[in-house]
Amino acid sequence: MEYLTTVEMSKNWGITSRRIGVLCSEGRIEGAIKKGKTWLIPSDTVKPLDARFKKNRREE
Repeated sequence: MEYLTTVEMSKNWGITSRRIGVLCSEGRIEGAIKKGKTWLIPSDTVKPLDARFKKNRREE
């Protein structure tokens, strides 16, 4: 499995690396692991939906 850093994922997803770090620490990115100070994210992970908007929230 290939892992990408938050900086590399920010280019793919179009959001800042800081925001990706926050999503990782909140547990919203599945499969993310922390190695030292760096978050490693599986390359095939799907960008989580924005929870601020009702139309984006998943049905629970």
